Amino acid sequence: MDEVAGWPRAFRGSSAVAAGLVTWDLLQGPQFLRLFPDTYVTPEQMPPDLTLRSHAAFRYVEGIGVLSGYSAAEILGASCGPWDAPAEVTVPHRGQRPAPGLLVHRTQLAHGESTEVQGVRVTSPMRTAYDLARRGGLVERVVAVDRLANVHHFFPDVLLHFAPHNPGARGNRDIAQVLAHADRRSGSPAETRLRMLIVLAGLPRPEVQWVVQDERDGTAVWLDLAWPEQMFAVEYEGADHTTPDRVLRDVGRYTRLVDDGWRIYRYTKFEIRRRSGLIIGQLTRALERAR
Repeated sequence: MDEVAGWPRAFRGSSAVAAGLVTWDLLQGPQFLRLFPDTYVTPEQMPPDLTLRSHAAFRYVEGIGVLSGYSAAEILGASCGPWDAPAEVTVPHRGQRPAPGLLVHRTQLAHGESTEVQGVRVTSPMRTAYDLARRGGLVERVVAVDRLANVHHFFPDVLLHFAPHNPGARGNRDIAQVLAHADRRSGSPAETRLRMLIVLAGLPRPEVQWVVQDERDGTAVWLDLAWPEQMFAVEYEGADHTTPDRVLRDVGRYTRLVDDGWRIYRYTKFEIRRRSGLIIGQLTRALERAR
């Protein structure tokens, strides 16, 4: 049997049939799911997540285009898109047919603007950040730039170099506003969303990943968002903070900070999504008291 690219996770059906790995009848059964023309996946979960849909999208355009946008960010290890975002590809011409659930961008990428990750071609981290910085709401633009810059260790200001090479590209004029808010130190998309909620409400801009050193025991603590002069900080508590060991470590961590005079407010995704007004009210009062 011949080797088929992507088998059995995401592959071209005709190639798998020709290689004798499967029959057309089996492809129509419950074991496989057709996502794009002649492109099938073995579902790891239903509905398929963006990672799997992106792998399928690449097989659909393989040899013609590359993954881009939120799909590229996903494969680059910098997930920052909504769970139901369509898979995205960039192709250099109009020959590739669109398909439901697939966003097709048509542009010619410059040399060095694409890379390969475990056999999958994607736009480079900086090109991906440039593309995502030019569309959608301001907060999600900043989230994408922060995440890609953090994971791939580049300064967001380098995105300014893309605009002159892409004159007339939609969103070029908005990049400066995105970069005014971007910070590659941000530890997660949720942390960026929390920071943007604070800044856009008119509160003083906090420091990101502020380091508090404890000279007594030679340790250091990184605070997600902090106003050092007021000794006041905000922490985002994600799922990684809910494991038993992490909960126990956090107890000691926050006790030491409080003992040193810090005030710590802690928020989760639920407050950020549903109770933003509560957050701003609490932080406004806390900063006023701290002054």
